[in-house]
Amino acid sequence: MKMKRRDLLKGMAGGLALAALEGPQIARASSGHELSPDAVGILYDSTLCVGCNACMAACKQANDMPVESSSPEQFQDDPVDLSSKTLNIIKKYENGTAARKDEVENGYAFIKRQCLHCVDPACVTACPVTALDKDKLTGIVTYDPGRCIGCRYCMIACPYNIPKFEWDKAYSKIIKCQLCKHLIDEGGISACCSACPTGASLFGKVQDLREEAARRLLMVPGETYAFPVGSIDSGKSHEAVAAEYVQHLYGADELGGTQVMYLSAVPFEKLGLENFPQESFASRSRNLQTSIYKGMVLPAVGLAALAYFVKKHTDAEKQGEDSSKRGEQDA
Repeated sequence: MKMKRRDLLKGMAGGLALAALEGPQIARASSGHELSPDAVGILYDSTLCVGCNACMAACKQANDMPVESSSPEQFQDDPVDLSSKTLNIIKKYENGTAARKDEVENGYAFIKRQCLHCVDPACVTACPVTALDKDKLTGIVTYDPGRCIGCRYCMIACPYNIPKFEWDKAYSKIIKCQLCKHLIDEGGISACCSACPTGASLFGKVQDLREEAARRLLMVPGETYAFPVGSIDSGKSHEAVAAEYVQHLYGADELGGTQVMYLSAVPFEKLGLENFPQESFASRSRNLQTSIYKGMVLPAVGLAALAYFVKKHTDAEKQGEDSSKRGEQDA
């Protein structure tokens, strides 16, 4: 019995069509990342920050973090960057004489460094044991040290260089801001926002913070406005003169968006915030994997169809040979 080419092509075409239909469904299922309406975050306004470091001190107290000195001669808490002992820090941009606040030339500005709690976090995607997870209600990127195996993939994956490792401990873990989730669960707000005297760090629901940022971007530079303090719905406010903002909310679009967002009068790249594309690295990774898997499925289906028809043809030939032998023996 000969294998018909029509049957082979029909089987392969059916398999390829099935694979083509399945591929886009996989892509669609893995690409959607929408924040809950109750997702919370922080709006940091560099123009309101006075560099008092009250946010850093409050963070350490709320999270039982140790004092960190930049040199053996220093006894006070003066870290130079994020570390396993410091979850957030205020850094300073300076140019020339640094005489004027929120100016690029001969000016200075402050910037707060902490976990941005990405909408589509690369660290969560990279973690092989789900030690890092994104809370479905609040959107906070949480860390479970009981699951962590110390691979540090999250440190490599994070585009903002946020997770830090306890290199000085025998049983080490990853350290990162969790937005004071333990305080939020008790009805409070992030400690850094609670301590900020000017409202530079403002806590609230992400949607409300985005609306507040839009309001500020429409302010007339030089005019005096009331700025919420603590949380956006606290009822407390601080009056300040509006600066000439860069007309962009950093974190609204970068890498799929973040829940910690920034306003500034100085270009963000001057403050160490990179100009990232809108698509998250995690999304790119998923799309690449889907493309690879689709590319593997199509040849596999074709090979399976070919193997099936070859086996069918071989079995038919064998059956024909057996019938011929029996006929000869009977004769």
